[in-house]
Amino acid sequence: MTVLELSGLPIEKIPDAIGDLFNLRHLGLRNSKVKMLPMSVDKLSNLLTLDLARSDIHEVPSGIVKLKKLRNLFVEKKIDPNWRAFKCSSGVHIASGLGNLTNLQTLRALEAHDGSIRHLGELRQLRSLRLWNVKGIYCGRIRDSLVQMRHLSNLSVSASDENEVLLLNVLPNLRKLVLRGRLAEGALNESLLFQPVGGQNLYRLSLSWSQLREDPLPSLSRLSNLTQIHFTRAYNGEHLAFLMGWFPKLKTLQLRDLPNLKQLDIQQGAMANLERLFLINLNSMMEVPSGIEFLMPLQRLGFHEITNEGMKRLRYGVHYCRSRKRTDPIAHSVWDSSAFLRRHLLFVPPPLR
Repeated sequence: MTVLELSGLPIEKIPDAIGDLFNLRHLGLRNSKVKMLPMSVDKLSNLLTLDLARSDIHEVPSGIVKLKKLRNLFVEKKIDPNWRAFKCSSGVHIASGLGNLTNLQTLRALEAHDGSIRHLGELRQLRSLRLWNVKGIYCGRIRDSLVQMRHLSNLSVSASDENEVLLLNVLPNLRKLVLRGRLAEGALNESLLFQPVGGQNLYRLSLSWSQLREDPLPSLSRLSNLTQIHFTRAYNGEHLAFLMGWFPKLKTLQLRDLPNLKQLDIQQGAMANLERLFLINLNSMMEVPSGIEFLMPLQRLGFHEITNEGMKRLRYGVHYCRSRKRTDPIAHSVWDSSAFLRRHLLFVPPPLR
């Protein structure tokens, strides 16, 4: 047997005999009720993928570091399924021996601490890495480790609390970046990560809990290959403006939980290829975004978690649309298309990852 897929099953225990499956390449326990892996798992010397994501397993056996052929390790635990709490997920602790897993290509997710961070740079084959509980004092060592990962294209880093400042370095091959934690003022201007030379391949960017006071868009507009931007509690200011020529390849924009945002302006020629715009829990914004009529390719427009007063003003402001369907006046609104929004506009809130 080379594949054992038990994902989603209500089983709670894996027998010790699993260690006898010497040819096993894939073990899937995602979303299962299994609470513990048997110690014999360290005998699976040919295992390539171990998927424990969202199972009831909170610790992995120390012998897991003996699986030197392992390429994909999924061990993330979901705390808040809506991804709204600051600590919405967690990883696992690997106290020692992490550096033995030199063939790892995917690691989701690792709890950052002294032991694991010290050997992180030895995982030079990583393509996808997710770190939780990162303290500011670890950022220097993490930066040094990431430089060793020439193939890394997908990176997610979450701070240990809302006040820890995340500082990272240039990663020229990065394509997807998720930062969950505070960013220092000026970081977007100063860090090479957000310069054309450092972010030339970046196409998906998610910033959460960044607590920025200055408009981040002028800095991010230099990343001309971005196709997705997600902001959640990323900006504390009152005004965002998308200027002509900015974000020419952007397909999806999600602005979520920006409590102070009052005004959103879109100039003609900005986000010329935008297809999906989601505005979620922006309770200070009482007007329809200025210039929304310039978004010619727009297919989906979503207003979500809007107060009754905000909904009234939005309905009044969207004079070029008429309400076709109202399932919940606070949570959902579905608008008809207009002369320039030619397709039916639906609200489908995408998950933030």
